[in-house]
Amino acid sequence: MEPAVSSDGESAGELLLRAAALVPWTTYALAALALASALLYRFLELHFLGDLLRGLRGGRVALTFHPDSQVYHRVASKCRSLHGRYLATPWLASPHLQTLFLSISGRSPSFTYRRQLYTVRDGGTIALDWLLASDLEGSNESISKDDSTPLLVVIPGLSSDSSAAYVKHLVFSMASKGWNVVVSNHRGLGGISITSDCFYNAGWTEDLREVVNFLHQKYPEAPLFTVGTSIGANIVVKYLGEEGESTPVAGAASICSPWDLLVTNRFISRKLVQRCYDRALVIGLKGFAKLHQPVLARLANWEAITSSSSIREFDRHATCVVAKYETVDTFYRKCSSANYIGNVSVPLLCISALDDPLCTREAIPWDECRANKNIVLATTPNGGHLAFYEGLTAGRLWWVRPVSEFLCALHDSSYMHRQKEQGDGLHSSLESSIDKSPYVNFMEDGMVAAVTNDGPDNDDYLHNQIVDEIESDGMVAIQQNEHTGEIHNENDSGGVGDKNNSEHNKQQEEPCANDICGVVAPVRRSINQITRSQGKSVWLLAYIAVVTSWPLLRSLGVFLFRKRSSNSLLAKKLKKP
Repeated sequence: MEPAVSSDGESAGELLLRAAALVPWTTYALAALALASALLYRFLELHFLGDLLRGLRGGRVALTFHPDSQVYHRVASKCRSLHGRYLATPWLASPHLQTLFLSISGRSPSFTYRRQLYTVRDGGTIALDWLLASDLEGSNESISKDDSTPLLVVIPGLSSDSSAAYVKHLVFSMASKGWNVVVSNHRGLGGISITSDCFYNAGWTEDLREVVNFLHQKYPEAPLFTVGTSIGANIVVKYLGEEGESTPVAGAASICSPWDLLVTNRFISRKLVQRCYDRALVIGLKGFAKLHQPVLARLANWEAITSSSSIREFDRHATCVVAKYETVDTFYRKCSSANYIGNVSVPLLCISALDDPLCTREAIPWDECRANKNIVLATTPNGGHLAFYEGLTAGRLWWVRPVSEFLCALHDSSYMHRQKEQGDGLHSSLESSIDKSPYVNFMEDGMVAAVTNDGPDNDDYLHNQIVDEIESDGMVAIQQNEHTGEIHNENDSGGVGDKNNSEHNKQQEEPCANDICGVVAPVRRSINQITRSQGKSVWLLAYIAVVTSWPLLRSLGVFLFRKRSSNSLLAKKLKKP
């Protein structure tokens, strides 16, 4: 088939090109600009048009909590910011623009810290940067030992220290409300050299534990609170889960936590824009490593560290080697704070943005937070990573306000956490409630009992009582069988056949009694061993044993009854002439 040709001999394609040439170039420029704007709008995840369609009211803050949570009903319910809306700064209506602006400018308040150097047990050095409430008033007072002013410990994020803009926003806000604030910088940050062979990582809670215990011992009258941001939030939540009831922390907040490090790591390597963040973060980590090259080069392969192009590669060549993790995934799984939420016993406010470009919403443990009565999870549709800028001038971070409202309301309430000593008999840490349970001991008779380090206690009386009951039940069963045989012998005495029948019945009854004793003996030994290790739960084990063995005992009873009835009928038939 030949192509269509006009009367002038031109083809359709030539006619189309001639018509396109008649369109002004400005039209093409506008079309290209519109297409580029649409692609850029989608690439940067802008939401200005959505905010405009909602009348610039912002997105509602969604709260997740246990229905019976007193932390919500008595504390979080008094926080106005948690029951309102969040509207991002219009010219920063993108999670990427907010996060980028925070890292470049931040517009943080201006003040000067007081520095204190603290040496931990392994020889490492931590810089504690203080801002007291009195510092904002121009005085140079120090904290006394009996000072009851609330004390807030702030844990920065990855490669951040007390000079980060978001940290200074929080510190200044809390100090303005009359609180004393201290920023616990990670090892090697804040201008401090590494003085031991230990580096910080996303799951390293020992430094926080030592700092919290040090501050609690030095200022025992001051209620102690802590706030973690990004990786610092993962460390705070993990620490609270490890300590359980034994932590001296009265309340805490977690801001933009990664929650699940494995999911988060896969997320930042998924799309192009996320891979840009991955590359930017690893550049910061390599800069941190370069500051401490003499120590790190001695502990790990320095060439592999400097050639890392992603966080995962850096963790493989540096973090896992120094912290002695087998694989990167093992490190991520063991250090994810989502695994420790169930054991958090401190009132905890968690804030996350659903459009966080670093810590994905896929890692948020919604159900675990809802199941813990001490946790209130607040999520906003927008906010970026640690930014949450609001106002036309982007002079404020929204998340600072609900955190300060929550901590102040908690301090004024009766729901602050009170430290419980480990001697109270409660699980004081994740180790005591989880790590001991999986270790079991298989007995010779097939029973399984948990192995603990607990010595003998006052439960010996319960153990003896249960064993005595088992022994008495066994004796009753045997005595009833013997008593029945005696009555049968008295009624049927008088003949050789009767004597033989009686002896035959006794021979049949003796194996039955031996069988019962054989059943009771291993059960008694098993309960004997279980009560020594888990005396408090022996009643539950006994109940389970009775319920599960009842069908077998019932069948055994029916069998013995039928056997005895058949023997009686046989004896009557032999007695007849």
